[in-house]
Amino acid sequence: MWKLTASVLSVAAIGGPVTVGLAAEAEPVAPTAANEPALAPEPAPVALELRARSEIAERRSERRARAKRRRERASRPSPALEAIAACESGGDPSAVGGGGAYRGKYQMSPSTWASVGGDGDPSEASETEQDRRAATLYARSGSSSWPVCG
Repeated sequence: MWKLTASVLSVAAIGGPVTVGLAAEAEPVAPTAANEPALAPEPAPVALELRARSEIAERRSERRARAKRRRERASRPSPALEAIAACESGGDPSAVGGGGAYRGKYQMSPSTWASVGGDGDPSEASETEQDRRAATLYARSGSSSWPVCG
């Protein structure tokens, strides 16, 4: 903060023009509560960097949470498939029916399971994989693959 002092010099002349001069002088003044508005202290560079890292981590965490919710919504079977699974196996992914001919949550035969890209025994596959394979079959042929429950 600087203090500015001014003084006015005047010169009078008889019968002539009057000349006025202004002299200014500046000197540094230490800030006090009376002459300086209260300012918040500037954060240290380390604090700024930590805040930035924290904000980046928070945004990354939010993006991951949104992606997880999208995956969960996408992996859930449709209401139609949920109804088929409830009817076919009571929703049990390890169910075996029809004398062992139909297996898993959607009671698929081994040939039907293989036709939608399944490998091995449907009743040993994860529930998510069974849902995904059933969705493929449903998209391909509708509910006709489950004549009783479809």
